[in-house]
Amino acid sequence: MAAEVVAALMEGERAMNVTVNSGLWLLSLALVNAGLAQTRGRSRWYWFLFSLFLGPIATFLIIVWPPLTAPTPVARS
Repeated sequence: MAAEVVAALMEGERAMNVTVNSGLWLLSLALVNAGLAQTRGRSRWYWFLFSLFLGPIATFLIIVWPPLTAPTPVARS
């Protein structure tokens, strides 16, 4: 009986480790995507949030979509 309880606890601990590792990976990816989005002229904050939900799909979208161009300043006379 005690062996079954220990086995169940160990299985729960493994599941917890997988969940924590996955969460840290997605958080790291979201931070990288935020920086990448900023270099392409997009909002760092929005892409951080999108990346938390979309993960690698957001990375693909940031890379594939063309960068936003800065508006040309209007010359005043």
